[in-house]
Amino acid sequence: MSPAVRIEHVSKVYPKPTSLWRRMAGSQPAGGFQALNDVSLEIEQGEFFGLLGPNGAGKTSLIAILAGLSKATAGRVSICGYDVVTEFRAARRALGVVPQELVFDPFFTVRETLRIQSGYFGLRNNDDWIDEILENLGLSSKADENMRALSGGMKRRVLVAQALVHRPPVIVLDEPTAGVDVDLRRTLWQFISRLNRMGHTILLTTHYLEEAEELCGRIAMLKSGRIVALDTTRALLAKVGGSRLVLHMGPSGWPEGRNPALDERLVQRQGRRATLRLENSTELEALLAQVRAAGGVIEGIEVLPADLEDAFLNIMHGTAAPALERAA
Repeated sequence: MSPAVRIEHVSKVYPKPTSLWRRMAGSQPAGGFQALNDVSLEIEQGEFFGLLGPNGAGKTSLIAILAGLSKATAGRVSICGYDVVTEFRAARRALGVVPQELVFDPFFTVRETLRIQSGYFGLRNNDDWIDEILENLGLSSKADENMRALSGGMKRRVLVAQALVHRPPVIVLDEPTAGVDVDLRRTLWQFISRLNRMGHTILLTTHYLEEAEELCGRIAMLKSGRIVALDTTRALLAKVGGSRLVLHMGPSGWPEGRNPALDERLVQRQGRRATLRLENSTELEALLAQVRAAGGVIEGIEVLPADLEDAFLNIMHGTAAPALERAA
């Protein structure tokens, strides 16, 4: 059985922009921006897989190649065994993509939009499945409303419905809950999790790492166009180890630069909230004493178990142990 997604040594280079006269002359400048660099990855059928990385890591470029919207500079990609270039029609039929951007046609109702989307895949009399999607995404009451009259959250629900209308075996969710309310997130994940249990393969990109930790069985992390970690979610968490010490600092904030050893422990700062790596509980008193000695005023503390955010930050900032960074 072919993997749901197979990515083999894929690279993508965007050429430097050229002036009009150089384009007319057929002259192209050397070099360009390399968004992906020799990425290889397999996602098995039925997996719930997470693709994580900071902005600019190459996630959207990879999804565009999967969807046939962009062509890889080198390498090969297939969906359910179908090459996305030479067997584009079959590969596209096997894939449903929920994009980040709210792209919609303002001249149709929600139901008309889904019927048109069904027609792109040669599906007729698809209303029973359309009704089921509308019900599961909380869109039944909006079925006959014009798309331009919907709120941003409702428009995003319609994008999800469009991706599912032809019942693709592989579903790509590119930041599906960015900027939406808690109710949509809960409804969406219940429906998507049910589809996954039915055998659909899910590929998720998200900046909400708690979502990835809860939903994804396996995770790949991209950094500067390369895969720098690939493992099960449980294994990534186990390799991080330790705990997080969260300090709620006084008005003066974190005493940055006053103790280099402390700064090396610092994982993240958000306003007056500082998160440090805590290898074991015996270090707690000594760390608190060091913060106070450096001039920091501590108003509250929390000790939390390591989570996927810790693993992500460790890898992205180069503080992970070599064993953690098991790339494809």
